[in-house]
Amino acid sequence: MFLPHRISLSRLWPCVVLAAVHGAACADSDVEKLTKDPKNWAMQAGDLANQRYSELKQINSGNAGQLQVAWTFSTGVLRGHEGGPLVIDDTLYVHSPFPNKVYAIALEDQRIKWKYEPKQDPAVIPVMCCDVVNRGVAYANGKIFLQQADTTLVALDAKTGKEIWKVKTGDPKKGETTTNTPHVFKDKVLTGVSGGEFGVRGRITAYDINTGKLIWQAHSTGPDKEMLIDPGKTMTWTNGKMAPVGKDSSLKTWKGDQWKIGGGTTWGWYSYDPQLNLVYYGTGNPSTWNPRQRPGDNKWSMAIFARDLDTGVAKWVFQMTPHDEWDYDGVNEMILADVNVKGKQRKALVHMDRNGFGYTMDRVTGELLVAEKFDPAVNWATHVDMKTGRPQVVAKYSTDKNGEEVNSKGICPAALGSKDQQPATYSRKTGLFYVPTNHVCMDYEPFKVEYTAGQPYVGSTLEMYPAPDSHGGLGNFIAWDAGTGKIVWSKPEKFSVWSGALSTAGDVVFYGTLEGYLKAVDHNGKELWKFKTPSGIIGNINTWEYKGKQYIGVLSGIGGWAGIGLAAGLTKSSDGLGAAGGYKDLANYTELGGVLTVFTLPDTVAPSGDRTAAQDK
Repeated sequence: MFLPHRISLSRLWPCVVLAAVHGAACADSDVEKLTKDPKNWAMQAGDLANQRYSELKQINSGNAGQLQVAWTFSTGVLRGHEGGPLVIDDTLYVHSPFPNKVYAIALEDQRIKWKYEPKQDPAVIPVMCCDVVNRGVAYANGKIFLQQADTTLVALDAKTGKEIWKVKTGDPKKGETTTNTPHVFKDKVLTGVSGGEFGVRGRITAYDINTGKLIWQAHSTGPDKEMLIDPGKTMTWTNGKMAPVGKDSSLKTWKGDQWKIGGGTTWGWYSYDPQLNLVYYGTGNPSTWNPRQRPGDNKWSMAIFARDLDTGVAKWVFQMTPHDEWDYDGVNEMILADVNVKGKQRKALVHMDRNGFGYTMDRVTGELLVAEKFDPAVNWATHVDMKTGRPQVVAKYSTDKNGEEVNSKGICPAALGSKDQQPATYSRKTGLFYVPTNHVCMDYEPFKVEYTAGQPYVGSTLEMYPAPDSHGGLGNFIAWDAGTGKIVWSKPEKFSVWSGALSTAGDVVFYGTLEGYLKAVDHNGKELWKFKTPSGIIGNINTWEYKGKQYIGVLSGIGGWAGIGLAAGLTKSSDGLGAAGGYKDLANYTELGGVLTVFTLPDTVAPSGDRTAAQDK
């Protein structure tokens, strides 16, 4: 047979064997096709663009108030349950926090088809920052992909749960762990690394979905070659236009070899544009949290990367928080959508950052289009300079300027940001983004810390509390106009909204609360229904259809950074990097758990007619 010169027989041979054994083709994955059928929920974000939107509309704003429990399932594990289930045809796949169990459940009768429980060294637990969460499994070509806490990436047979291949992606002895979901785009599975609080050097890595073979790896900091940056072609926003980053763009912004332990970890969500063949993701905080120990902009921590999926080479990069002084990780999801900005339709990337600013970028070029506060409490910066892209820092809240062992008070947002990793949703009907947010401020005192591999490398003490002079709660659920950078409406919550949201063609938006309520609101924020699940919700709401009925599913299990005090039994106010004190009242409203709760409409009630967003208004 004829083989193109760029494809070798050695590269094809593993695929040929796998195709014979597992029925898998040596081609791009089937996940993109699966996401186009709304009966499935085939990716953690629902689709390649991270929109978390469903075309299903049997459950709508007219009948959502009649939702009832269809069935429940216990994962058998306590601690924080982030992420959510996948649904492919007649099977639901759901995961747990450490020890990272995976279950395949038959939708017909909720029978457990198979269970996978990896054997992991519990010594990885103390190396995991902010709870032992896992953000879910991925699916492609008859395989389930699990990223274990101990950095093992494993591919399982989706029908049997048997291991097909596995590869080690990091080293927990260095403080490297993994909490992110794997992301499958085309023929690759991408994964990241956690451990910014342990001096880990961040990176993103692509593996072959059929063999587990390493394809490319790109670091967040360091030499151009190791970051897969082309100094003359990789672009960034400079002086109101795009320009090449230039040689040694990262090395020039670090003192000495600090970049080697400089953070920039990649434990968030990735998105992909098939037409552009670009993958988008964010990098986390620089290490240490004491900014005095790492002078400079610390590139490319706190940045958005757009990379060619096939080569990993960066097309453009944008740093949101140069020389971070507050732990405002940039790992939150990048939502891809077409957005009208100043009368012009743009292929946009929308990112609600931990630093409290909502960014709208041109995802083709990397141009900065909008950068505005999405919580009025944000005070650490007055605004983002649209020519430079730099936030204009208020001196009073600069932990670097104030110095070591000085407690900078009243900084908003707190280190967990105006939004953490809990993903927002984009409604294709309204063109609005529905965003779970935190409404939390902090006191921040940096101190000198020495680096030891595998030991905490934080260098700061925090206290957190509700934003003052506000509604008294720790969160809001908001509707956001990414074209103008304006809050359309805001719904106050007693605690941070730490669940991932879901919007549907039925004009319903779903989100969960830390007390454990699953809530349904219409596109104007009017509450239609709520249900108290067995534990606090930090999981993401999903929907699917089976045998003509639409279902809504959510994992409840308090934990994560906001719930770490309750989940891990921490009592000192500064424990859990300040969250134990800030969320101490959670213990009055919920308890540990680990349950998937599934909802649907009753059989006896016919779904009411559709309502449009215009009718709601």
